[in-house]
Amino acid sequence: MNHWKTLAAALATLSLTTAAGAAPGFKLTSPDIKAGSLIDPRFEANVFGCNGQNKSPALKWSGAPAGTQSYALTVYDPDAPTGSGWWHWQVVNIPADTTELKADAGAAGGANLPKGANQVRIDYGVAAWGGMCPPASDKAHRYIFTLYALKVPKLDVPADATAAMAGFMINANALGEARFTARYARRKAK
Repeated sequence: MNHWKTLAAALATLSLTTAAGAAPGFKLTSPDIKAGSLIDPRFEANVFGCNGQNKSPALKWSGAPAGTQSYALTVYDPDAPTGSGWWHWQVVNIPADTTELKADAGAAGGANLPKGANQVRIDYGVAAWGGMCPPASDKAHRYIFTLYALKVPKLDVPADATAAMAGFMINANALGEARFTARYARRKAK
């Protein structure tokens, strides 16, 4: 029940009139995925008829806002035909001195993450990276990679938290964010 107290405290301090938004100079990039480009099939999931490698891309960042005490990362597909999009990855409690996540940092179990960082359960039902897997008949989906600079050293997110609950805690504590969007569509069967 401790997480309910944390959630209530965050709600009490959340200002609905201001949002952290983009922070000048705060940049998120990937050597594996260029902003605005098509995502390589190797990052595709290996479920639901998709057969990619299901490994998360490498990510790098710089220029965090003053006062950053930790980071959180999300990867979201707003085009998934669910009525609410699809969460592909969430990582919280990334230490403030971290400036990158290596390729496959999203492996199950978190062994490839920086010490202290935790993955949150995503829409695939696991706490790990879940690769792209849009329906084969769909146009290219957008995948939004967002890194949040947080004003707290640690988010008290329970192990069974949903992506929505973690997202609330992230947004309630964000100083700024850096993001890029890339696209992915499944190859047509031959």
